Amino acid sequence: MQDLSNENIIHVKKDNIEYIQFRKLLEYPELVHCYTLSAYGFDIAGNDTYKQKRDILYSNFEKLAKALEIQTNTIIRPYQTHTNVVEAIDNNWYENHEKKISIFPKELTNVDGLITNIPDITFSLGFADCTPLYLYDPVKKVIGDIHSGWKGTLQRIGEIAAKKMIDKYYCNPKDIICCIGPCIKKCHFEVEEDVAKLFKDEFCDMDIKEIITKISENKYVIDTTKINENMMKQIGLKEENIIDSGICTVCKEQYMHSYRVRKEEAGRNTAILGIRGK
Repeated sequence: MQDLSNENIIHVKKDNIEYIQFRKLLEYPELVHCYTLSAYGFDIAGNDTYKQKRDILYSNFEKLAKALEIQTNTIIRPYQTHTNVVEAIDNNWYENHEKKISIFPKELTNVDGLITNIPDITFSLGFADCTPLYLYDPVKKVIGDIHSGWKGTLQRIGEIAAKKMIDKYYCNPKDIICCIGPCIKKCHFEVEEDVAKLFKDEFCDMDIKEIITKISENKYVIDTTKINENMMKQIGLKEENIIDSGICTVCKEQYMHSYRVRKEEAGRNTAILGIRGK
């Protein structure tokens, strides 16, 4: 496997696990984060029985936790359904749940974003072309792990998450860092007129020519990364604090899971984000 490192990310190979990390987030030793590559899947897809799939999932999380030097019982994974729902995991929520790995807990059904200011909680969300948004306020020590597929982007889930950090935890938007993980880029996110119109209508406050390009009759390509960048700027994030991985999951589908390439056979990469306790 080639090295995927660039000016914004590094490609790590550790304990037979491979993942990428953002150089910017590595400046903060209290953070744990990564975006896994495709050797391991972090979902319950496949042809095995449900128990077999769960066992494989838990085993993969244990291997990843070891590489990241965290405990598996800190991991929380919601059941994502392309909503714009962002859940704040506060002390009341966490203390009411058993201290064990929380994969798809019923309390987090239809949730596509998680935020918290509690240390020793590790968020895990699944991706296969959708956009991972890593949010961090190093002043207030608040994190957000957000799943923004095209439907989530259309519903402005990244904006909702950042505003919730501002409203609930009194974050200053100028302090918030937003790292945009690997996702399907404009070069491959091709849609027809019906979807293009949804984006044109929702993001009429942006430069449409910058985010949507017509490539043929009834065919368009959309830049969801640029849309998320613009949303963050509109909220008040500094441009230098909005950092793109620069990786298209379709272009690099041999290294990471891509739904557009493999459809129902696609696995899921996981975006991990947490704050280490003292």
